Amino acid sequence: MSLQAERAAEGTALGGVLGQGQASLSPSQFLRRQQVLQLYRRILRAIRHVPAEADRRYLQEWAREEFRRNKDATEEDAIRMMITQGNMQLQELQRTLKLAKS
Repeated sequence: MSLQAERAAEGTALGGVLGQGQASLSPSQFLRRQQVLQLYRRILRAIRHVPAEADRRYLQEWAREEFRRNKDATEEDAIRMMITQGNMQLQELQRTLKLAKS
């Protein structure tokens, strides 16, 4: 997937969580938005290293769907929890890929 296509997908997948349509973001919402974007990009970058194309496509669609499904979340605690869970899933994927290489 090209970087431009990835960024377009980010925009649609993260629209609600990221505050689009709002007049302005509070400082904490802005920081949370940056964390969500960073996590999304890191997940997609890690998925690029999955050797099997079918698995790679499945994981890309899974990641996009998870972010889309939660795009309208507004409660700070819930968003923090989702970011934590996403980071744990990312670490698990990275560990799995590292083990597969060795």
